[in-house]
Parts: sequence; C-alpha cells; structure tokens
Amino acid sequence: MLKIVQSPDPLLNQVCPPATAFDRSLRKLAKQMEKAMYANDGVGIAAPQVGVLTRLVVIDVSPEDVRDPLVLVNPEVVELQGDPVAEEEGCLSCPGILVPVERRPWARVRYRDLDGEEWEISGDGLLGRCLQHEIDHLEGRTLFESASPRERIRALKNYEDARRQGAKPGETSVRTVR
Repeated sequence: MLKIVQSPDPLLNQVCPPATAFDRSLRKLAKQMEKAMYANDGVGIAAPQVGVLTRLVVIDVSPEDVRDPLVLVNPEVVELQGDPVAEEEGCLSCPGILVPVERRPWARVRYRDLDGEEWEISGDGLLGRCLQHEIDHLEGRTLFESASPRERIRALKNYEDARRQGAKPGETSVRTVR
C-alpha cells in the first residue's frame, strides 16, 4: 500500500506537472491511490499525497456503504460560485486536526479521465469542497496555506501537538489547542 506523505514534507508544496501518458502506469497509480484513500477513511486524495508529482486526484463522496470513486486527471477549476463559506476540513497529509477553511460553495472542474477523454463535473457541498481541496494539493497548497492567517497559526500548533500524540492519516480527533 502507498504511504501517505505528511506535512511538513516539502513535496506537498510543489506544483505538479500535467500527466501526459494515459497508460497502464497511470491506471495503476489511480487504483493504488484509491486503496490508500479508503484504507485511511479519506474522501479524496491527490498524487503528491502519495509521493508522486503528477496532476491526478481520486475522490469519493458517496455514502459510506457505497464505493464510487471519481478519477480526475489534470483537473482545473473552471468556475467557482457563491459567497465563501468556512467549514472544517481534514486532510490525510495533516492527520489529527480539522481546520476551518473558507471556500466558495460551488465548483465546476474540467478534467480528463484515464482514457484521456475530457469531461466536466460540478458540485456543491462536500463534492465542491473536495474538488477544491484536492486541486489545491496539485498546486502545492496544503490545508495550512488554504486557511486564514489566524487559523493557520492555530492549525500549526494543533498539528504539532497531534504529531506528538502519534496521529495517523484519517484521524481528525486528537486533543487540540483552542
């Protein structure tokens, strides 16, 4: 199983180049990312979170008893709508914490599937937030860079504490500083 890269690994702050080969290795990486995401109770994962600098994301915001992963190759945000809303987000690469992040509630994203076909997807709620969060990873932005300066300071302190307590990817509920 692929290991989750955790902050402060500098790899998480690098911009990923586009995927260019729609081949067996890309399919294999997507399948491995899917397994790592489910094994760690995630709803999304980006390639840099497993140590690969390419523009590949796997998302599944289906009900818990259903698995319906969506694989997005070279995704890009085309449009955002609505007034920004702050909601707590977790991240497999920043275990043990939840961080309030302001995001627009609706997103439309253009991407390619594993065959190279171009598609668009739009969504609000968890899907809209997850699309934005995972694409942030491809741009080298973690949860910390996406938070307001005040929340970032708090999140970094909480994350340091969570790491000392041994937080693992998928965990969001260790004691935090307020």
